[in-house]
Amino acid sequence: MADPGEILRDLADESRELDDLVGGADWSVPTPAEGWTIAHQIAHLTWTDTKALRAVRDPDAFQAEVRRAVGAADVVVEQGTSELLAVPRDELLARWRAGRDDLAAALVAVPRGRKIPWYGPPMSAASMATARLMETWAHGQDVRDALGLRPEPTRRLRHIARIGARTRDFAYAVHGRPAPAEEFRIELSGTDGEMWTFGPVDAVQRITGSALGFCLLVTQRRHPADTDVVAVGPDAREWLTIAQAFAGPPGSGRKAGQFA
Repeated sequence: MADPGEILRDLADESRELDDLVGGADWSVPTPAEGWTIAHQIAHLTWTDTKALRAVRDPDAFQAEVRRAVGAADVVVEQGTSELLAVPRDELLARWRAGRDDLAAALVAVPRGRKIPWYGPPMSAASMATARLMETWAHGQDVRDALGLRPEPTRRLRHIARIGARTRDFAYAVHGRPAPAEEFRIELSGTDGEMWTFGPVDAVQRITGSALGFCLLVTQRRHPADTDVVAVGPDAREWLTIAQAFAGPPGSGRKAGQFA
């Protein structure tokens, strides 16, 4: 079983890196997410951390919220993000910092084996920490793109690659398609010359490429054609077009050639 403490340490490092980026940035700069500025990205992370904390501390109240949002999850997210845009910049930054610290403390205290409700399938504390790391990195990439900075791969990507592989069937479900019965083999070149692998070694359907390219793809921060990820087999090729590591309805992703 994954250690939430290790993942939370990586989440803290990822958050601090993004914090450093936005500290001196112009928050009105538009990001690749349509209609979203850097301010939207920080507001969204703040809102989502607040919801994750509620899911941990008061799961019944959180599940009641989810039931009320059925069929309108994207509207709820946009509304929650927009409301936080009215908060002064320094106060919003302080809320984001305090909220992520509160969430980390709450996740450390979750008993092993307990599942936390979410907008997708329920998750363990380790999985929730991984999901927050994935989203922080993905929205951080939007900020990096807005500021004209190249992606900087780190060993923290291994958590995002893992959740990207594990959410294969979820991506099919949110698109209303049956998932393939056969597992895929995923082989990624990680940092420091490591290979990060998932799935049976003898699988016919295969995905290969860099960990960075795969993570950009499953978080829909790059179009598949703009990554070095290669699929062998019709099912694997189809998955690359719908892969989605984040909860909620299907994302619109990015256009081919958008970052050429």
